[in-house]
Amino acid sequence: MAKARGGDGWIAATEATALVEGRHGDPFAVLGPHHDGKRLVLRVFQPGAERVWALTPDPLELQALGQGLFAGEVPSADYRLRAEGGGASWDWDDPFRFGPVLGEMDEYLLGEGTHKRLWQVLGAHVIHHEGAEGTHFAVWAPNAERVSVVGDFNLWDGRRHPMRRRGATGVWETFIPGLGEGTIYKYEIRGPDGQVLPLKADPVGFGSEHAPQNASVVRRIDGADWGDAGWMNHRKGRHSIDAPISVYEVHLGSWRRAPGNRMLSYTELAEQLVDYAADMGFTHLELLPVSEYPFDGSWGYQPVGLFAPTIRHGTPAEFRALVDAAHRKGLGIILDWVPGHFPTDPHGLGRFDGTALYEHADPREGFHQDWNTLIYNYGRTEVQNFLVSNALYWLEEYHIDGLRVDAVASMLYRDYSRGEGQWVPNKDGGRENYEAIAMLRRMNTVAYGECPGIVTVAEESTAFPGVSRPADWGGLGFGFKWNMGWMNDTLAYIGRDPVYRKYHHHQMTFGLHYAWSENYILPISHDEVVHGKGSMLARMPGESEQKFANLRAFYGFMWGHPGKKLLFMGCEFAQAREWNYSQSLDWHLLDDPGEGPQHRGMQRLIRDLNTLYRATPALHVNDCRPEGFQWLEANDAEGSTYAWLRKGAPGEAQVAVAVNMTPVERRLRIGLPAGGAWTEALNTDAEIYGGGNLGNMGGVTAEAVPHQGQAHSAEITLPPLSAVFLRQDIH
Repeated sequence: MAKARGGDGWIAATEATALVEGRHGDPFAVLGPHHDGKRLVLRVFQPGAERVWALTPDPLELQALGQGLFAGEVPSADYRLRAEGGGASWDWDDPFRFGPVLGEMDEYLLGEGTHKRLWQVLGAHVIHHEGAEGTHFAVWAPNAERVSVVGDFNLWDGRRHPMRRRGATGVWETFIPGLGEGTIYKYEIRGPDGQVLPLKADPVGFGSEHAPQNASVVRRIDGADWGDAGWMNHRKGRHSIDAPISVYEVHLGSWRRAPGNRMLSYTELAEQLVDYAADMGFTHLELLPVSEYPFDGSWGYQPVGLFAPTIRHGTPAEFRALVDAAHRKGLGIILDWVPGHFPTDPHGLGRFDGTALYEHADPREGFHQDWNTLIYNYGRTEVQNFLVSNALYWLEEYHIDGLRVDAVASMLYRDYSRGEGQWVPNKDGGRENYEAIAMLRRMNTVAYGECPGIVTVAEESTAFPGVSRPADWGGLGFGFKWNMGWMNDTLAYIGRDPVYRKYHHHQMTFGLHYAWSENYILPISHDEVVHGKGSMLARMPGESEQKFANLRAFYGFMWGHPGKKLLFMGCEFAQAREWNYSQSLDWHLLDDPGEGPQHRGMQRLIRDLNTLYRATPALHVNDCRPEGFQWLEANDAEGSTYAWLRKGAPGEAQVAVAVNMTPVERRLRIGLPAGGAWTEALNTDAEIYGGGNLGNMGGVTAEAVPHQGQAHSAEITLPPLSAVFLRQDIH
């Protein structure tokens, strides 16, 4: 490339060459209007232009300096530009005549790494600035030599819209007039070694292109028209440990598909999914990650755009409408949040400014071997702030009610899934990741402090102490924790042939030894119906009818057991095959001429279990307290039966739950705390659920016959492979 000439003292040759070659680290110091003594000098860089004018009251043609550079003296900084070249002409507002957008307080907080609402200052915002409409871009890239915004609007030429460095903050910003919503853009970054990196998506971008394209898209997130004030004002009580919480976990891309295997839009889901979940009696929808991600097969667990609801289903405004619709139907929304790792895609966060910025440089700390992903450097203040701010973003901007944090165990331990010599101990020589622990505590503290009424949930698979204990009590600060131990034990048990269950009786009772050590949710999640595990129905032993009966009994056990509930989509109607993220659930099973009644019966059972659970305080008020539970029969391994009491507040009706895990009808006496009538509130063997319709003819009467430590007792019938709920009649 020929070097640009300085011409008539308009610009130094070194400056000109750096601009033309895209190497200039401070283009705002050269381009645009600048006072040079008593004259106001305007410098313009417009590759492809042959002539350029400053459109002042009297248009002035600028002198061509070569290689797209032009300069001249102008009377004021109030001007537009016009160019001619290649037989065309075009007008534009000079971005170099506009001052900075970020204020001193923003600069201070950014420099400190403590800006709680990072999305309000970084990313791409459509604004009115110094008399012009346009978009303000800001990005953190502290080690870059030069950062530019590129897109179709500038032919993806990083020389045309370089950004302004904001002091020691590491932030670059620019205002580009004329750009608005829908603009496609990326950042072109020249690293500290002078090399131009692969184009980067905006880490704080609010929108993205459809995969496989991966540029960011300018999206407005202001001007929300919410209709959920009633929900927001009263949601706190819906997330307490005393509340009934029954969660329907959903992958939006495969819950149901439109003709042609098209994914449903947020608008369609706002009607179809919301109505269905509400009708089924669930209290919450939990959505697998909706943060933008490049690869469908990751299900969203390898996100790149943490601030962008995936365009697969629509725009941010349409996602907001889905949340609003759920709230107006009385459903909370929990999002899967993934701060544990991020993918290595070249347009993502990896070596963002040419250095290990978001991740650790040492792969022993910064790389997940299992998932081929990078690990955030939680000890870096700016990175921690980025993650905490992202959590707050979803809660505030989208009225999200809760965050389920993925893979917490992988964050807590430096040696997670690593052999000897593959990890770096902490400063005390141990395996705990102090920095990740601090980040999680801060996230929970900020989330609960700034957004009253929300809830956070940890997917944590170890016995790390105090996951759901407040951070100021030494815990991690989560509201609830998934009970992975209960899930693994009970699924192992229920998958066995009933003849062998007596040898594994403890797997169904062991969970009560630690049931109140945390605030637990009992999860049957997406992870249990993929990777060769089969569907919940397929995991059950026996022929078809016995499989359905086993599954009904298991769900009865689960809904009667202490702990909030979570069920992955499709499990509620006994999906027969393993979940496939690329196609719809098998809704046609409900109309199958053979097994349709069984599938519809399972669906009705889940609806009725949810209804009973929500309407009966004894089944939820003390989910997280030992005073709400008492064993009646825990040791009948030979008969594979279980029985227990659930208790609410004093004076409320108690519930006895009895379960038979064999295909043989059982008659047994169970102790009851009070005499009189006990209504059979639910029986999983009922004909309406696809069962044999055996049971207790609507209820039993407790006699003054002491048994199992109770003053009264009753003979009950337990149908084969069934769970029976007996509710105390209180008049």
